[in-house]
Amino acid sequence: MEREPDVIEGPIARWWHALPDGRIQCDVCPRDCKLHDHQRGACFVRARQGDHLVLTTYGRSSGFCIDPVEKKPLNHFYPGSSILSFGTAGCNLACKFCQNWDISKSRDMDRLMDDATPQAIAHAAHRYGAKSVAFTYNDPVIFAEYAMDTADACHEQGIKTVAVTAGYMHKEPAKAFYAKMDAANVDLKAFTDDFYVKLCGAHLQPVLDILAYIHHETDCWLEITTLLIPGQNDSAEEVKSLSQWVMKELGPDVPLHFSAFHPDYKLDDLPPTPPATLAQARRIALDAGLHYVYTGNVHDTEGDATHCPGCGKKVIERDWYEILHYALDGHGHCTSCGHAVAGRFGPFETPFGAKRIPIRLHGTP
Repeated sequence: MEREPDVIEGPIARWWHALPDGRIQCDVCPRDCKLHDHQRGACFVRARQGDHLVLTTYGRSSGFCIDPVEKKPLNHFYPGSSILSFGTAGCNLACKFCQNWDISKSRDMDRLMDDATPQAIAHAAHRYGAKSVAFTYNDPVIFAEYAMDTADACHEQGIKTVAVTAGYMHKEPAKAFYAKMDAANVDLKAFTDDFYVKLCGAHLQPVLDILAYIHHETDCWLEITTLLIPGQNDSAEEVKSLSQWVMKELGPDVPLHFSAFHPDYKLDDLPPTPPATLAQARRIALDAGLHYVYTGNVHDTEGDATHCPGCGKKVIERDWYEILHYALDGHGHCTSCGHAVAGRFGPFETPFGAKRIPIRLHGTP
């Protein structure tokens, strides 16, 4: 008995074109998925329905939470503020070490518990006093239309927007996408194409191109995170090459975060990243000339601290997501020497702290 095709529903997506052989090609990311009717792309959420490509997760989320902005991680984007985080399901990469694999690798649309319009998300952020909204948990590249509409609704409410992404996106959709983002943290998974091919099912160069584009051609504030995996991308040589690339191509003021791996998903046979590896990576990056280098997923108050490039004093002291000391004026200048610290700053208010507040949204406001 022939199986009935899946019912695929959703608004018509952007960035696709018809091919001469009758297939439709998705043009969002370098995977360039070519689809027959009722086929889904590698991300699982962009799918062909008839003569169109549709986004099946528009308006549906795997959950909402109010977090500290430092958790994204963003250390130079309104420090101490709160951020409303949400994601959908699926991903356009196939990372064997995914730390959110239950969401990003999900093929179960029933995981998308919460229905919410872009306007409802913006109103919720305003209601909870969040400074910004983050598109996170899974990669917003694959639900770009939903994220962009939400960004428009947020900006109408005076709410900033943040993309937490692997940066695997074609230039044309990236132009539209990052025009609506106030900040981004991009996962630079490693600094070899071999790592990207074998462990992510992708390639390095498109990510480097997007990093350069964001920093040089948009107003979006950029920070970078690299998860250091023992024996895979944590050698001193690779960290040095990565750091030198950031210094040469992006400059000294783009913050770089080195985060600790913990065994998960398909790499559960590897050990966690030793704190000493992160400390060494931080030293290498600082020696390469970068001003702001951080360690993550470990307790390291020195690796959490922001130093003034002018006088060297600690202008922000952190303990995990708690801010213990803050010595910048409302424009991001060091209160000791007046040197400008790179980032986006405003009046420093009572910090949100390490709280995590799950919330539920339903439909329209």
